[in-house]
Amino acid sequence: MDKKNFAFDKTNFILLAIGVAVVIIGFILMGGAGSTENTFNPEIFSAIRIKVAPVVCFVGFISIIYAVIRKPKDENNAAK
Repeated sequence: MDKKNFAFDKTNFILLAIGVAVVIIGFILMGGAGSTENTFNPEIFSAIRIKVAPVVCFVGFISIIYAVIRKPKDENNAAK
């Protein structure tokens, strides 16, 4: 069976899916109840929301970029 040369291989798609999942987790960590006009919620300034979640999102975006620019291994040249 003749395999066509695709831009992505299985590893690229796995890395891309992991990166998207990490970004989604980061956005979930940023979410939560906010303050209303009548009450102030100090949880909006928690360390998870303003420090951890943006770093998690950044790591996810970096892994997505890596998954896109990663060059798949060429099986034809590896056998030579």
